[in-house]
Amino acid sequence: MVLESAPLPTHLLHYLLTLGVAALLSVVAFNTLSRPRDFLTACGVALTKVQRTAAEIERKTFHIAGLLVPTTHQFLLAIGFENIACVQICVVITVVGWTLDLLRVAFPGGVIARNWPLASLLRESERQRLTGGCYFSLGCTLTIAFSPPSIATVSMLFLILGDMSAAIIGVSFGGETCTMRLGRQGKKSLEGSLAMFAVCFATCCSVFLSVELREYPAFAGALAATLVELHEPFGINDNLTIPIISSLAMQWAFSRVAACDAPETIEWVRAMAQQAVHPGGL
Repeated sequence: MVLESAPLPTHLLHYLLTLGVAALLSVVAFNTLSRPRDFLTACGVALTKVQRTAAEIERKTFHIAGLLVPTTHQFLLAIGFENIACVQICVVITVVGWTLDLLRVAFPGGVIARNWPLASLLRESERQRLTGGCYFSLGCTLTIAFSPPSIATVSMLFLILGDMSAAIIGVSFGGETCTMRLGRQGKKSLEGSLAMFAVCFATCCSVFLSVELREYPAFAGALAATLVELHEPFGINDNLTIPIISSLAMQWAFSRVAACDAPETIEWVRAMAQQAVHPGGL
């Protein structure tokens, strides 16, 4: 099995902590800029897009808090919790979250709605319906329940980092290289989709660095996540569908490459070197 060499929970925990610290430092650095709009302009963002880009960065960087989910999951596994116990914790949190959000929508002037945390970050369309956080929680819960822990972690990173990259790059540079609008409502851009694919592919390859043929599951998972973000199949919120569908794609791809009798990279390079030195040898 290819996944026999998958990273252990302790390795994944260190990976996630490093990623979280790097992300937090990036956010702090951006927020401490005296003139962030000048910085965006220097990065190549058009003047007409600077204000919207700054607002999108402020809204999307909060999504980095989503790293707490895979980090907590791997921490619990590292200290000896069974995966089923992690699923049970996720179910409780999801049920509580959905209940509170349903009450917020049902009673717009109620106590919950008036005291909803981070209400300023809600889109106008989310004020009268369930927030993306509900779908994020459900998507993570189902992914953790039905996927190996390492694949579940990567799938959640696709949603957290990939979706954030697609939004920020799409708002900043969308329509400049390719004017064709993509997605169900024509609000997506080629630039944003390419950014998401690149981030997802690089993330998967870095997590499964010790796994041979990792590039094939990485490609399948990144492509699935990008297409789901682009088209939102069945009109379902992509916070739910991205981790589920991308994890299924990676599990399928890993099962396919598991049947391949491929030599390890170092052995393959050594064999190629020997063949180059002794072209007549077998």
